[in-house]
Amino acid sequence: MPNFTKRAIKESFWKLLNEQPLSQISVRDIVEDCGINRNSFYYHFQDIPALIQEIVMDALDALIQKYPSIESLDKGIEAVFRFTLDNKKAVFHICNSVNRNIYEQYLMRICEYVVTTYFDTAFGKESSSESDRSTVVLFTKCELFGLAIDWINAGMPEDALDKLKQLLSLCNGLTSELMERCSSGCF
Repeated sequence: MPNFTKRAIKESFWKLLNEQPLSQISVRDIVEDCGINRNSFYYHFQDIPALIQEIVMDALDALIQKYPSIESLDKGIEAVFRFTLDNKKAVFHICNSVNRNIYEQYLMRICEYVVTTYFDTAFGKESSSESDRSTVVLFTKCELFGLAIDWINAGMPEDALDKLKQLLSLCNGLTSELMERCSSGCF
């Protein structure tokens, strides 16, 4: 029964988050929406930020399960942007709240997952030293993170995927070049 209640809390919160800003959602609103008492909420979650944390981690886990390997950086990045567009209002409400850091932590982790998984798939784990590999992963994930934050701050325009594809086309081959520079010691 607890799993059912916990899922109901998450679903009610997500529904409310798609309807109104986070600052207007209280524990009372959530429990009234899903038909439970406050004690049931607090049995499962310490507070609303803990609920946000778990929902965001659930989304991260779902994306990782959906993409266990990534043959193209473009596809991995598109999956992250597509998830954000599909949940635009909720993401917007989280990002415009005092709990923005929770989403930013998720975003950085998913950027790192996409980049690391792509590198492992495309180049193999032994293609360069761990130090060189971690430097290239850091550079690439921070580039993706910055791109995503800029897009979110611009209000997440719908044409983002077109612009993203254009930018990725411009950077085509950059990751291979970086990995090649690492293996030849040119940086």
